[in-house]
Amino acid sequence: MSEFDATSFLKRLTTRPGVYQMYDAQGKLLYVGKARNLRNRVSSYFRASGLTDKTMALVARINDIQVTVTSTEVDALLLEHNLIKSHRPPYNILLRDDKSYPYIFLSTEDEFPRLSLHRGSKRRRGKYFGPYPSASAVRESLHFLQKVFRVRQCEDSFFRNRSRPCLQYQIGRCTAPCVGLVSAEEYAEQVEHTRLFLGGKSQELMVRLADDMEQAAAELAFEKAALYRDQLGQLQHVQASQGIEGASGELDILAAAVDSGRACVQVLFIRNAQVLGSKTYYPPLKLDESSAEVLAAFLPQFYLAAARPIPADIIVNAMPEGSASLAEALSLQAGRKVSIRSKVRDTRARWLQLALQTAETNLQSHLAGRQSTLERLRDLQQVLALEQLPQRMECFDISHSSGEATVASCVVFDESGPRKSDYRRFNIEGVTAGDDYAAMQQALERRYKRLQAGEGALPDILFIDGGKGQVSQAMGVLESMQLTSVEVVGIAKGVTRKAGFETLVRGRSGAEQRLRGDSPALHLIQYIRDEAHRFAITGHRARRAKSRQRSSLEGIPGVGAKRRRELLRHFGSAQGVGNANVEELRKISGISATLAQQIYDHLHTSDG
Repeated sequence: MSEFDATSFLKRLTTRPGVYQMYDAQGKLLYVGKARNLRNRVSSYFRASGLTDKTMALVARINDIQVTVTSTEVDALLLEHNLIKSHRPPYNILLRDDKSYPYIFLSTEDEFPRLSLHRGSKRRRGKYFGPYPSASAVRESLHFLQKVFRVRQCEDSFFRNRSRPCLQYQIGRCTAPCVGLVSAEEYAEQVEHTRLFLGGKSQELMVRLADDMEQAAAELAFEKAALYRDQLGQLQHVQASQGIEGASGELDILAAAVDSGRACVQVLFIRNAQVLGSKTYYPPLKLDESSAEVLAAFLPQFYLAAARPIPADIIVNAMPEGSASLAEALSLQAGRKVSIRSKVRDTRARWLQLALQTAETNLQSHLAGRQSTLERLRDLQQVLALEQLPQRMECFDISHSSGEATVASCVVFDESGPRKSDYRRFNIEGVTAGDDYAAMQQALERRYKRLQAGEGALPDILFIDGGKGQVSQAMGVLESMQLTSVEVVGIAKGVTRKAGFETLVRGRSGAEQRLRGDSPALHLIQYIRDEAHRFAITGHRARRAKSRQRSSLEGIPGVGAKRRRELLRHFGSAQGVGNANVEELRKISGISATLAQQIYDHLHTSDG
């Protein structure tokens, strides 16, 4: 049992709402929780019976508990979210995905508006439709819109510099407004149809198309009538395939499934009566949580992030504790009323059932894959004679072309496989070209100095793509930092340099070891090594391409990164800037007549 004196602590603990933080003997934060009544909630961890094994393991590590009293339960929830986000305690459910969601953007201010994928702040004037769960969902929608309404999706710089129609016009997916093959009125009509469809007004749009088709046929404009007929048919097909008649508004549907100590949360995104797609999350569980408890931890992290859109309705398969306070917090964040419900009927009930079935199916597939990973980890533990199953593994690799643009990669794996949020690349500077030993030393020092300072976690195993020389380099770096608990293993290619003939080089003993070609441990090592190699090559190629492609706008006196962005935003490309005259350059905010002349002279002198 822990040395923490729970009895005396609980006697003086307040019954007001607040947040509690549990620490171990080394002062490391283990868990953050919120409570409407701090004494009742914290005392539940120290009852005589009824605790799960995982909760008992947490309690056994508690050396101190600190509390922060808040005025309301909503304030407690917000504080809990901020603490989890800042400190990422190991026993809390942590949501790794924090990317902003993509939208479809319609540039309504242009004479011939453009459709495009947009991610980030909504600064440009126009219409934003979404959010979509992924960029692939946006591209799928854009592909459909291109076939049906033929509104342009090309870059503005490409559009402005056309002298004849491009391939999209030839295959019937654009009306070529760039070269005047469609009138502004006809193009505006297709833009309006696009806006109605993306705005969820498909029924209104289909009525309008049917009327336009009849009118065109009456005027003997049969080609135009055929176009309306085809558009109407495609929209009817989409409506039938989605099957959401009667659904309205904007809502997210979240279903959580829990099995064998793992969880899956499936999110369906529905906007304007259209299902925009879904996204799957596997939040790691360190305690035995139910579906309702998983959602109680998942929802604040999912929606209270800065760029996360919050719908008017959130439908869940299990009502989380404190849902009223959570709804109030989300309403404050969204600036309007947000409701959380689990009891729904008709269409919404069918979507909730679909989300739950998907979560359960995905979880079973995930568990099957995780079981395979665990078998490989157990074999690796046996092969390397480790006392415990490895929880975290890192692998380094170096990539360059004859010493040019050297990049080192670090990939991270845990019991679930690749942990891509922890991947890192290092641009190597100040070493002799082609000196892989010096490059590896620099990468390792930069990586583990951060860990030494408390950023991140040390790996149980450090794999090095290389032989004895690289392993010796790694051991020297770790010993100089007194990080001697890490197991270092080199992966040396055999004389044939083919998979299955690798030799493992042990860091501490220098012993060499060959594994069978069918060894699960070898397969895992090869997977980790190949991922490090792929990540390093990708970074190297990007760095090399960047060094070889210097913009014509760089090197102009008085034109820094901010003014370059303004010029490119206004003219669309470096070529567009080069085609501008002095008067056009002066129209850009922050560019004086003198600077405009300097830009013009620089670009045209360079061309000459």
